[in-house]
Amino acid sequence: MTTNHTGAAPDATELLRRITADPALTRFLDWPCDFDLGRRDPVERLALPSGLPLHPVAGCGTGGTYFLCGATETTTDRPVLYADPEGGATLLGENLAEALTLLISFPYWRDLDAGHPAAELEPALREDHPTLDADRATALTTLSLTPLTLPGARAHLRTMATRTTPDFLPVSADHGERYEPLLTPPAPGP
Repeated sequence: MTTNHTGAAPDATELLRRITADPALTRFLDWPCDFDLGRRDPVERLALPSGLPLHPVAGCGTGGTYFLCGATETTTDRPVLYADPEGGATLLGENLAEALTLLISFPYWRDLDAGHPAAELEPALREDHPTLDADRATALTTLSLTPLTLPGARAHLRTMATRTTPDFLPVSADHGERYEPLLTPPAPGP
């Protein structure tokens, strides 16, 4: 889904390096994308049923946390899990490049699954962020990512919702309570 011109998605380490090296990019990802590298403390300790380790990489304004799943020394893609403070969770990408592409292309991704039309969400965001188009294009270029279309975003969210359950629904390490799917997986076909 998200590849650069050479066909390979940039790895998480490289993406995080590019973000931290660019204050304007860091600010854009913080708002309106709600991916704040300064908020790495999750609301609670979480564990995945598979035992894969979770590494917080960013947070959002509502107290949610973005995690890379898997060992830090792995050379394979590490899925990105988002967990909100109300006990909901979903995968956002097979890797950080996919998750960032979604966040940059559709900062209001949570509302897309809730049935809110992008035709209303996008103008409202532009009203609050007049340089959105230029900032979005710069972020995608800086991170070597390809923009996501609205149909592509919806398909991606459905795929991630399906993949989240059950292996990526975290459990509170302190209370033993399982998180609920944040996004609704598509209904099985006939």
